Amino acid sequence: MENVNFHYELENQFHPTYGLENLGMKNLGRVYRNLSVPQLVEQAIERHEGVLADNGALVVETGKYTGRSPKDKFIVKEATSEKEIDWNQHNAPISEEKFQQLYRKVLAYVQGKDLYIFDGYVGSDPNCRFGVRVVTEIAYHNLFAHQLFLRPSAVELAAHQTDFTVIALPGLQGDPEDDDLNSEAFIVLNLAKKIVLIGGTRYAGEIKKSVFSMMNYLMTKQGVLPMHGAANMDKHGHTALFFGLSGTGKTTLSADPKRSLIGDDEHGWSEDGIFNFEGGCYAKTIRLSAEYEPQIWAAIQFGTILENVILSPDNRLPDYDDGRLTENTRAAYPLRYIPNCAVSGMGTHPKTIIFLTADAFGVLPPIAKLTTNQAMYHFLSGYTSKLAGTERGITAPQVTFSSCFGQCFFPLSPLVYAQMLGERLEQHPETSVYLINTGWSGGPYGVGDRISIKHTRAMVSAALNGDLEEVVFHPHPIFQVLVPEIVPGVPKKILDPRQAWQDGESYDLQARELAHRFVENFRQFTTASQEIIAAGPIWE
Repeated sequence: MENVNFHYELENQFHPTYGLENLGMKNLGRVYRNLSVPQLVEQAIERHEGVLADNGALVVETGKYTGRSPKDKFIVKEATSEKEIDWNQHNAPISEEKFQQLYRKVLAYVQGKDLYIFDGYVGSDPNCRFGVRVVTEIAYHNLFAHQLFLRPSAVELAAHQTDFTVIALPGLQGDPEDDDLNSEAFIVLNLAKKIVLIGGTRYAGEIKKSVFSMMNYLMTKQGVLPMHGAANMDKHGHTALFFGLSGTGKTTLSADPKRSLIGDDEHGWSEDGIFNFEGGCYAKTIRLSAEYEPQIWAAIQFGTILENVILSPDNRLPDYDDGRLTENTRAAYPLRYIPNCAVSGMGTHPKTIIFLTADAFGVLPPIAKLTTNQAMYHFLSGYTSKLAGTERGITAPQVTFSSCFGQCFFPLSPLVYAQMLGERLEQHPETSVYLINTGWSGGPYGVGDRISIKHTRAMVSAALNGDLEEVVFHPHPIFQVLVPEIVPGVPKKILDPRQAWQDGESYDLQARELAHRFVENFRQFTTASQEIIAAGPIWE
């Protein structure tokens, strides 16, 4: 380490801050920029941020915050974006004055501290990419940024221009009363200054999702539809999109050994096709199985970060079934760790779109085809059940409606994004849309059973491979979605959710209850067309 440290000292002597003085940061300790994976792992271990597992992954604990903290996210209310933002519980306002106050605390806090910089990109399409700078006080957070975002070549790094900056300082705690916050944690987006401040939480997912939120604002200015979804393609170049909230199976189902993974979470749909925002994956690992998730299992190696995964004290083997710290255990790794990934991060216009939902009521069919209007209705509804651990305080499935299958990440009105989706479906009428329920069957949560991943994979494969093109569909009597009579490899009994229940009348009551919730939730979309409204469920 002596030679390495000597190199750092020489580098810092000539490049003491790498431009951090432009952010007002002064009197800093050592500043490291775009260290390699081995260097960052060494730094993390040396600083007691984590330990190595048997498979080579860096294992860290995130402390109090083991998931996103949506109540601690704010957007600065300022003149250039104020009228555009959909101010709600997900996009809570904070004043410019309080932002400046927090920023002064940031500048005071970093004095004398070592900092890590990652300079890279978001947006695999060269015509639609942004330069991002992530500044962290923790080495593993910088490794997270290195693995999750797009890494520049040496030439690109030398010419890198920052379009927006994320500053993540978990050791800096906010003062709820003084800073107008809800807790000591804060995630504050300033769209005008293109700066994100994160403090009081070690959960690395806040870095990823704050960048996503920023992209969901900036991409619309370029005519690109930003999407919370995964994408992959077959050997013929046919692209598929998977929409879904965390815990619905987006990452697992898109990581298909027979298809090339474009990305697992965040994409844009431009005039030219689909492209990944990121360069990595952030997969849930609770109850991870080499049999059912072989690609994710193999991707956990040296350079991967495991968050809150319990290790055996003797041999440091990860126990993916142990959720004592959280059900939201995670693995962060670069896309290239997936053997058959699409290196370009780009694909064609989608042939198939799949909406994923984890229905805790056990009411929705495991697979259904959607008309264009039904697709618009369900995109705006974004129904699912939040699963344990994905957010603080969630210990059992909770029914939720999240427009665009991730409303908390979208600063603008859901109708803006829905209109963009509708325009693309009209431009590409050959695109098929399916709703797949990865939740419960035969009864609600606690009574019925979770639909097996084996059967879900069979249904996804049938939708992607065209096996359902000649199948007869029947409209669901309440939800109106089109249910197939048969799906290869799937028991016919579970395709009709009413038949899967022991008591048909109990199913009807539960189905009408869920339909009523859909209708009540959709009342917020007063400007939606009558055709879209009529595509929803019939509950009376």
